[in-house]
Amino acid sequence: MIKTGGKDLIAGLAVAGVMLPEGVAYAGIAGLAPGRALLAAIAAGLAYALVGRSRFAVIAPTSSSAAILAAALAGLPGGAAEHAGMATALVAIVGLIFLILHLFQLGSLAGFISRPVLRGFAFGLAVVIIVRQLPKLTGVAVQAAPIAWQFAELVRQAGAWNLASTLLGGTALAALLWLRRHPHLPGALIVLSSGTAFSILLDLPARGVAVAGPIRLEWTAATFPESFALWSRLVQLAAPIALILFAESWGTMRSLALQHGDTLAANRELGALGASNLAAALVQGMPVGAGFSAGTANEAAGAQSRLAAAAASAALLMLALLGGRWISQIPEPVLAAVVIAALTHALSPAPLARYFRLNRDQWVAVAAALGVLSLGVLGGMLGAIGLSIAALLYALSHPTISELGRLGESHDYVDMARHPDASATGELALFRPNAPLMFANAETALAVIAREAMARPAATVILSLEESNDLDGTAIEALGEFAEQLRKAGKRLILARAHDRVRDVLQAAGMTELARDSTFSVADAAQRATTGD
Repeated sequence: MIKTGGKDLIAGLAVAGVMLPEGVAYAGIAGLAPGRALLAAIAAGLAYALVGRSRFAVIAPTSSSAAILAAALAGLPGGAAEHAGMATALVAIVGLIFLILHLFQLGSLAGFISRPVLRGFAFGLAVVIIVRQLPKLTGVAVQAAPIAWQFAELVRQAGAWNLASTLLGGTALAALLWLRRHPHLPGALIVLSSGTAFSILLDLPARGVAVAGPIRLEWTAATFPESFALWSRLVQLAAPIALILFAESWGTMRSLALQHGDTLAANRELGALGASNLAAALVQGMPVGAGFSAGTANEAAGAQSRLAAAAASAALLMLALLGGRWISQIPEPVLAAVVIAALTHALSPAPLARYFRLNRDQWVAVAAALGVLSLGVLGGMLGAIGLSIAALLYALSHPTISELGRLGESHDYVDMARHPDASATGELALFRPNAPLMFANAETALAVIAREAMARPAATVILSLEESNDLDGTAIEALGEFAEQLRKAGKRLILARAHDRVRDVLQAAGMTELARDSTFSVADAAQRATTGD
């Protein structure tokens, strides 16, 4: 136990070295005081250690939450004081949303942002954040604008780049990327300490290199919204932030857990993220989640339990309290390098290229990335969520229809388009919709099957419902109309592989004969049709 605890304490110290520069940098992205990010990481990390279950997750502000918060605040009225109060309110609302989702056991909602969409969104967001960090790395002022214009303006001002800032930031970035080859070393802490030492010894501020400035851990009098309309707007902004945060956090937690054979429950982690965000709101922090860079750093440092993340929060608190003068001298180009290095994993084309190799969802991923680049962070986030739902609805509303045939003399009935050795039976027409029958597709799918069935001389139509665990109201009515259409044409309908819930709802709908004739296999349905049962 002591040995495990010692490993966790060492891992916590290493992770604190990552959390400090990232926290200061992410606060800058959000347009808030650096102390807010550090307080959020401290409070949220301790809260998660109490109620969470991932031994590797580090709950703190993330690059995506910071960018989304900045975009959300930019669209709200008021000045810095009002925005600070609304940021606190947003964090609290995000926490409450997580707790409500936990209460109703809705952990599966993370699946509503598909992985291709999430990876495309992460790719586009990484590009946006990196481009916006480049002015800090090069020491020039570039006005906030659409990302393409901002990059073009940065290139146009190349002659005005501060040489000291550019050299320092470029060297820091190269060192961070090189130190990744040695995960046992606290790369961010090494670079941060070196950059700060250079700043103090060489008096870099006198050479035009910007520094972080004083870091204050303090509570201020918050100015909260007074109108119902503004609170309503905050709720509308908080809902997609919560969904993106959970999808991102659950992806990090789950991937690290799978690598080590750990078991996590999505609903439990929803509650833990809710508690963490409420803790962050209590200290006037920022939205928090499980970031990829801090989580992998915790794993690489040898974390054995949640004590490592708790130790990281405690170490971060001590650094913030005792190292104020040192932190204030951190060069901004070094902070920009830390952010860029943390996001390079999201720029890897490998995950997107894989979808092209699979020929599945590649354009959905590309559209999600382009949405962030063209619509901005907030518009891209809403677009990514909408794209996920649209892709789901399209897939459900356009099911493929398979005509089934028998494999030799076996009891197996398979898709004849995929199995040329399967043969049709002249007196039977067998079809299978390859998606659950529901309101979005029942009428269309059954209309296609009816058209195909009418074109065949078969006296019996067998409909395999293996994909449908249940039927909604639209599907029930459409199925009744389909059966009546076949009856008028002199054809009999038998439902194969009908689940018990389907039989129950058919009985309740008065389709007693259809429910009674249903079978649990296609072979049984074919036998029933040929024997006239």
